[in-house]
Amino acid sequence: MAVKVSKFGGSSVADGIQLNKIKEIIKSDPERRYIVVSAPGKRFDGDNKITDLLYLVKTTMENVLPYEQLFQVVCDRYTAVHANLGLTVDMQAAYDEILEKLKTNPSADYIASRGEYLNAMLIADLLGFDFVDAEGMIKFDENGRFLMEETNQAIRDELLSHEYAVIPGFYGSLPNGDIKTFPRGGSDITGSLVAGALGAECYENWTDVSGFLMADPRIVKNPKQIRTVSYKELRELSYMGASVLHEDAIYPARLADVPINIRNTNDPDDPGTMIVSQEKAIELKEKSGESDIITGIAGSKDFTVVALYKNIMSQERGFVRRILGILDDYNINFEHLPSGIDTVSVVMSNKQINGRLDEIINEFQSRLRPDSIDVIEGIAQIATVGHQMSARRGTAAKLFTALAEAGVNIRMIDQGSSELNIIVGVDNKDFNKAIQAIYGAFVEA
Repeated sequence: MAVKVSKFGGSSVADGIQLNKIKEIIKSDPERRYIVVSAPGKRFDGDNKITDLLYLVKTTMENVLPYEQLFQVVCDRYTAVHANLGLTVDMQAAYDEILEKLKTNPSADYIASRGEYLNAMLIADLLGFDFVDAEGMIKFDENGRFLMEETNQAIRDELLSHEYAVIPGFYGSLPNGDIKTFPRGGSDITGSLVAGALGAECYENWTDVSGFLMADPRIVKNPKQIRTVSYKELRELSYMGASVLHEDAIYPARLADVPINIRNTNDPDDPGTMIVSQEKAIELKEKSGESDIITGIAGSKDFTVVALYKNIMSQERGFVRRILGILDDYNINFEHLPSGIDTVSVVMSNKQINGRLDEIINEFQSRLRPDSIDVIEGIAQIATVGHQMSARRGTAAKLFTALAEAGVNIRMIDQGSSELNIIVGVDNKDFNKAIQAIYGAFVEA
């Protein structure tokens, strides 16, 4: 039987109503054999995520304050679901075990991970699946670095002996047995790891949206849904600010060439967005008749461009290397380095500059000795992404014409060597207008 790995996020497992939805989804397809779950999210505006409450338990302990009542609030969430769904798993024993552990002042990672642990126990009982703890499968070394090969082997060794299983996301263990968590959103990583290790037919990531949109709906009214996107296109959109899966959650599935399907728990009939290899993306788009030249538009504000001019720069060895050395000294990652024969511009995020612009300019001046330095602040970057752009004549002209007709002045242009995107820099104040103009030209025209 083929294998699908399905991960359900916090909003999808927030209460008994949502759990009944995911039960119907899982039971509708017997290939959904391995289920990865997050801790319960918010049930309504003003509610608390279980993980936030657990971190608060740790903070309360560190301040030597009574934490038992706060932990009871966490337990009550699970107990209510247990009673409403008529489950039989012994949750009280799990609560008591955690309470005993809390007396030893465990790490924040251990405490936070109990949200996924308890939820996986409940959902395994609901589905009639085996509960398999991630603690023994997701491996980190003694310094907290993730171990891919060891994890893949441990997942295969354990899960191939279970026909159906529920696995808590977000955490694994150190060599000494202590719990170690991934960053927030780590359940997505766990799901991807399980799918990659097992060579799954598909990794389904169930959330509260029906896949990705071609533009930010706060900027563009009712943007089209992206039905198919390649891993590379998604990487470009994610880097430029689109709210998509974190790269760490894509990499394990991508490495094993496992398609990722973003689905909506509240609208399971919607096919969502498929994330696949570039070759597969082209094939799927041709088969479905998708004709959009671009895949999506993403961007973010608040960058600074430092333009350096030096006569005969192209003949001076090591010039760019010295620029990067200065940025390294200030622990700054450059965004782009558009260049000409005697010019090079450094694009940096204001967050990374962190008020040190004058110091950086002085370093550029003393160590590079350029003929001139121009500084342009308040720049927004916008990426128009699509693997079909390079094959269509006039794509760049269409984009620039749309911006000109919208009265948007382009301050910077950069196109990656992959030809997957065209990046323009515009004034912060023109950010929304520019995205709307590009979307209108390529999608609504």
